[in-house]
Amino acid sequence: MKTCYFDVFSGISGDMTVGALVDAGADWDALHAALSSLNLGASFRLEKTRRKGIAASKFSVDFAEQKQHRHLPQIENIILAGEVTETARHNALAVFQRLGEAEAKSHNVPLEKVHFHEVGAVDSICDIVGACVALDSLEIKDVRSSRINVGSGTVQTEHGVLPVPAPATAELLKNCPIYSSGPETELTTPTGAALVTTLASSFGAFPALRVLSQGFGAGDKDFAAQANVLRVLIGERLYAAEAASVSLIEANIDDSTPQVLAFAMERLLQAGALDVTLTPVLMKKNRPGTIVSVVAAPELTEDLASVLFAETTTLGLRIMQAERRVLPRTTAEVATAYGVIRIKYTATGSFAPEYEDCRKAAVEHGVPLRTVIAAANEAFQKAKS
Repeated sequence: MKTCYFDVFSGISGDMTVGALVDAGADWDALHAALSSLNLGASFRLEKTRRKGIAASKFSVDFAEQKQHRHLPQIENIILAGEVTETARHNALAVFQRLGEAEAKSHNVPLEKVHFHEVGAVDSICDIVGACVALDSLEIKDVRSSRINVGSGTVQTEHGVLPVPAPATAELLKNCPIYSSGPETELTTPTGAALVTTLASSFGAFPALRVLSQGFGAGDKDFAAQANVLRVLIGERLYAAEAASVSLIEANIDDSTPQVLAFAMERLLQAGALDVTLTPVLMKKNRPGTIVSVVAAPELTEDLASVLFAETTTLGLRIMQAERRVLPRTTAEVATAYGVIRIKYTATGSFAPEYEDCRKAAVEHGVPLRTVIAAANEAFQKAKS
């Protein structure tokens, strides 16, 4: 499976995204044809340039100035009428839907009444459709992103001068890890924020990949202290199906009952924790206690910390960053004397019967659980040999 990783160290915009993807090997002819089919009266340029010594591709859309504003249904009709692949069309419509929802909330108007100002212009439609077409031409099935540099200061919009990130951009970036570094200007635009937050499945450290190519998309400005580029890295996933930055949240507790801790574990898992463990320890003053350890996606850190505070007696937490890797797993079914049992297995040879299947079979047949597990293991080994 091919993954695209957005390295957003200098922000992200629609044109930077298209430029970076073409720079990384996306089919320019297919992209040009798809954008031309939108019949927007625009022409498209891809030029090589440099930003602080880094060779990058600059994507530009040329069109006659338009005063009209567009509503979401009009933009959707333009995309639906274009000759683009089903995957690219689906993704482009999803990006604009997300943009519309952010604009509607920022201006407190119904979605159908949102006027797409800057993001409804011809270049933004081409940026979004172009990015989705480019990703599809690269056969990308998985998109990841780094933390997002939003910039700082103010930005001039049709609503006047607004702080960075602009309200719609901030709405789009909710629950995503962001920061501000570099020049006082807008680094992440609403279009860029909509693309990365709609298409990326996670935000954090670089995943485990065999890198095939990289590309750099140039922004409009050339900063004095940093390269104004978006980098994309295209690669194939290694054995680890999941390799992402996670938060490890821990608390030492010496004054809770087992029932309270068990319930807290349930609540944490229901709230989205990837894993929860309870480890018995000897704490200060020779008191027996428990370390509650929670593995979580970074964007859920605050939610899960709140659950820990609410459901346990802890007065403080430790929060650390770590990397989680998980082997890809496949499920098969094997027939045993106790019924059909599902088996999870990996390409490295590891396998294990599904506990719930084995438990159910043991109860129904009145046999020890270990007997069912042994039968399932034997059946799987015979099927694989």
